[in-house]
Parts: sequence; C-alpha cells; structure tokens
Amino acid sequence: MLLPNCLMTPDSDIPPFLKDYNDIYKTDPRKATIKWFKEARYGLFIHYGLYSLLGRHEWVQLREKIPVAEYAKLAERFSAEKFDADFITDLALKAEMKYINITTRHHDSFCLWDTKFSDFKSTNTPAKRDLLAELSEQCNKKGLGLFFYYSHGRDWKHPHAPNNDKWKGRARPEYPVTEPTYKYGDEHDLSIYVEFMWNQIEELMEMFPDTAGIWLDGIGVTRSGDYSAFNCQQLYDDIHAKLPHVLVSYKQGLLGTEDFLAPERKYKSDVKQDKPLEICDHLQRVGWGYMKSEDGKHKNKEEVIEMLKRANSYPANLLLNTGPLPSGEIHPEDVKVLTQVGKEIREKGWDEVLKG
Repeated sequence: MLLPNCLMTPDSDIPPFLKDYNDIYKTDPRKATIKWFKEARYGLFIHYGLYSLLGRHEWVQLREKIPVAEYAKLAERFSAEKFDADFITDLALKAEMKYINITTRHHDSFCLWDTKFSDFKSTNTPAKRDLLAELSEQCNKKGLGLFFYYSHGRDWKHPHAPNNDKWKGRARPEYPVTEPTYKYGDEHDLSIYVEFMWNQIEELMEMFPDTAGIWLDGIGVTRSGDYSAFNCQQLYDDIHAKLPHVLVSYKQGLLGTEDFLAPERKYKSDVKQDKPLEICDHLQRVGWGYMKSEDGKHKNKEEVIEMLKRANSYPANLLLNTGPLPSGEIHPEDVKVLTQVGKEIREKGWDEVLKG
C-alpha cells in the first residue's frame, strides 16, 4: 500500500502531457487534465495480451471454455518481439492522436507490467519485458497522455473474482466441469479479489505517476449484483488523493461520480450529459484483440473519418482501437489507415475534416 501523501502535488513537476496546461495545473490538477482531455479529440486504444497469440478474439478463453491452466500455458509463447513503444507513439502522433490507452490487464488477468501482486505477467514470459514501462517512457518523451485500461469487474483467473453464482455479465467461463483453481461457496471471498485490484491500481500509480487516467472495464459484472462490495467510490477517492491530476472512468458510468464516460461505439441516453465523453471503437470489423479472420477487412480512412464525425457530434473524443499481431507489431492495415487519417487532418485541419 502507498503512503497517504500524494505522489504528486501542484508544486511538483507537471506530467509531460499537461505542459501546455501549467497555469490551471498549479491550482487544480484534475481540472487541467479534464480541459486537456476535452481538447484531445482522438486517442489510440491498444488491446494486446495472451489472447493475441491465438488471434480469435480477446474473449477466447470464455468463448471456447479454455481451462485456466491450459490458457496460462500461452505465457510460455509470449515474446512480444515486435512490440515497439517508440514506433507506437510515433504512429499515434502521425495520426494526430493525443493519447494512448493500453490493456494493462484484461479479463484473463495477464499483466503487461512487472507487478508484484501476480506472477502472471509479461516479465515472467520469454519477453521478459515491462511493456507499460516502455510505453510510459515514450509517451512522456513525446508529450502523449497514457491511460491504463484495467479489467475491474471481470477476471477469469483469480480464485476469488466474481463468480457465476452471484454475478452475471459473463463473470466466468461456463466450464463443463468444475474449474479446480476457483473458490466456491463459503470459500469464495470477493474482498480478497477487491484488495488484489486495489493493490495493483495503487501500484500502477506508484510506478507511473505521470499517467493520465485509470480506465476500468467489466461493468456488466459489477452492475449485475451488489456493486457496493467493490468499494468503487473509495477507490476513486484514493486515486484522486494519490494523484490529483488522474482521471477515472468506468465505461458508461457505474456510480455517476466518474470523471468521464467511455461507452462503446455510441452513446445512448435521454439525460443531458455534462461529463466529458469518449466513444471507443475498433479498426477491425469485429473484436478488439487481434482476430486473424479479420485480416484484409479492417476499416478504411473514410470509415475512420465518419467515426470521428460521429464522436464529434456528441461531442466526444474517439478512442480508436488496434489489436496488435501476436508479435506485438501494429497491424499493417491499421498503420496505413491511421497514417492516412493523420495526413488528412494535417492538410485540411480538424474543422474541415469534421464537416458534414
């Protein structure tokens, strides 16, 4: 656990992505990040993990009911030999994006950083690399904001994660036989899982204090039961106390106290929204993690521009996802279209691109 003192204060070094918002940051760090976020417009989402090796959707463990121990063997093949943070951040800049959001830990519980709270992590694979550290370094160097996607409500590995007895929303795979690593009945204790997540999120803030935000996922599970058991408001308050500039999101909003909303593909509500909004969408036709069946079918420049226009109409940012290849290389189809869109934005300007 971290010390109660804030890791950063208005008097300390400003996070690099906020260098142009220094005056606001000095008096209200979170207000500075919110203003930056509203003006950012466009970000790169990255879904990368063990599921990428199979190329059959990021939900492959649940959909194909792969046992926990069998799925874990994928870590023996995770090399990430072409995951290049320098290239990724340069690509985001060429695309005229202002920030990146990466899956630090997806529903399979595999971690892309050197966490001390789990052995199921990239540094324990043939890659032997902390991918978040590499990406954070490049984002800071180039003035890009970095958000951390974190699977909060859904975990298919942790013994005490939400189970299918008390929670819905595809909390766990429906295995044909009892999964021996899971806890059941009176042995199951959600508070152990909640503490695990709390520790990891605090660890992310301690290791990467320049991060722009914590982006929580798994809301379908938390909403299906008594979500007060997750102590989310306390978590939000803890994040804001430790790093005053950091924003918190939980998809379309779990408590209503999140700093911004981030629904998928479109926003539906009859309620006037005064919070910043972000629409996340993907470059594949289907799926966020790499799907081999989508090769040759990715969205083109015109479709991306239409997504930008739709997001702007709310108004909202567009968080556009790419699913890197098993090697960690950004899919060539996505490199091409992101470069094309960025070129059009630079040549025509945002106002002209968003017309119509």
